[in-house]
Formats: sequence, structure tokens, C-alpha cells
Amino acid sequence: MERLIEIKTVPIELEMKVNHARLDYKRATVDLEISRNQGGLQIRSKPIKVNIDTFEARNSVSPTAMRSIEQAAQRGQQAVYDTTATYVRRGDLLLEAKIGEQLISQFAMESQQVNTDFAMKWLPTTGPDISWDGGELNIRYEMDKLNFDWRMDNGNVEFIPGNIEFTVTQQPDVIIKYIGGPVYVPPSSDPEYEPLDERA
Repeated sequence: MERLIEIKTVPIELEMKVNHARLDYKRATVDLEISRNQGGLQIRSKPIKVNIDTFEARNSVSPTAMRSIEQAAQRGQQAVYDTTATYVRRGDLLLEAKIGEQLISQFAMESQQVNTDFAMKWLPTTGPDISWDGGELNIRYEMDKLNFDWRMDNGNVEFIPGNIEFTVTQQPDVIIKYIGGPVYVPPSSDPEYEPLDERA
């Protein structure tokens, strides 16, 4: 008798993947910012300053009204002193006079002397007052500056534990296949039906 059924089993298929434990290190990031401060050259110059005061020089040629009054008062005071000295000297001469001396004529001759001191002046009798302030020269040079700004993050270490992964790549199965021919009911309906030999 032939087999009518074929049974086939399909086994399960598993894929195993092992992930080992590891340490992951994340590197630190570094940012660098560079800035520049510009220097420069600064020059400051202060020239010499000359001060010329010609007030006294002008007053010696053409005095102001106040200075003229002051000089006139001084000349008047000096004239009084000179006249007093002259009278004192003449009085002394008269006290010590001897008979026969001609003092009167001598006094007359002194009185007739001409004063040649003119009041007009063309050149100053005193010079100007000259002073000065010293000059200055300041030079300042500053070089350029570079500024480096470092920003650094700390690195991180991460531990990743190991694991085992199972993946089913093929499900188990049972395949039942009928491999026989068709079954006719009644059997006599089979075209290849051969009746049984009853005599046998």
C-alpha cells in the first residue's frame, strides 16, 4: 500500500547576537575665541612758550599817567632835597666867609648854569622781562594685543552593559502533504477501477 500522506517538519531557526560590554568615551569639545585689541601710536607735543613783558620798557619811554605822576613826585622830592642841600652849602660858605671873598658872584654863576637834561627820551632805559615755559613731547606706543578665550567641556565616559539578543529567523512548522491519488466513492467510479476477481 502506498503512502498517502507526507509529513515534513520545519525546525525553528534562532539567531543569537552577543553585544559585549563596553565603555564609550565622548571627547571634550574645545571652543577657541580670539579677539584683538588694537594698539597705536600717540604723540602729544606742547611747544615752548615765550612770555615777553614790555610794560616797564614802554613806561621808560612813554609812561602811563599814573607812572608820570609818580615820577614827577619823585623829581619834585629830589629837587627839594637838592635845593635844601644848595642852601645849606651856601649858608656854610657864608658863615665861613672871609673879608674880600666874592661869594655873591659865585652864587650868581651857579644859578645861571643851564640844565641840559631834556625830558624827551627815544630809547627805553630798561629791557623787557622775558620768561619761557619749557615744551613737552610725549610719545606713547602700545602694541596690539591678542586675547585667547578657551572654553573646554569635560569628556564623559559611559558604560554600556553587554546583552544577548535572540532573533527568530524562521518559525517552526509542520507541513502535511497528501501524496496519494484521488479517492473515488464508490470505488467503481474510478476510471482505472478494476473489479476484484472473485474467483481468485
